[in-house]
Amino acid sequence: MKARILCGYDGSVAAQKSFDYALRLAAAFSAELCVLAVAQPPEPPEDVETEALLESARGHFEQQFMALREKAAAAGLTPLFEVASGHPAEQILYRADSWRADHIVLGHRGKNMFQRWLMGSVSHRVLSHAACTVTIVR
Repeated sequence: MKARILCGYDGSVAAQKSFDYALRLAAAFSAELCVLAVAQPPEPPEDVETEALLESARGHFEQQFMALREKAAAAGLTPLFEVASGHPAEQILYRADSWRADHIVLGHRGKNMFQRWLMGSVSHRVLSHAACTVTIVR
């Protein structure tokens, strides 16, 4: 059975670094790789606005995935690329469980203490609740 690596991706510089790390890890261990981007709906959600926002986010991530696919192909890998909607930490944990991931790789966003307290940290939530190994790339 092949190892499975889930990489959380949001388009940030930290996410680029985490993708590069996950790609090297998958290549080194001949592992399967899934790249997951999460479109977060506004709070409180409004039907028309939410659907338009999610569709726009899906298009945005699909465009970014094209460059990631090229990098992966150069490394001899063909990862899965998915876009989910909801809270990023919840979706990453859900996908890791349902796909039976062995390892989750995330980027660190560099929020200060006040921002983490106010909004929470996706990487901290995933690290606290994941049933598998988690690597946070800076």
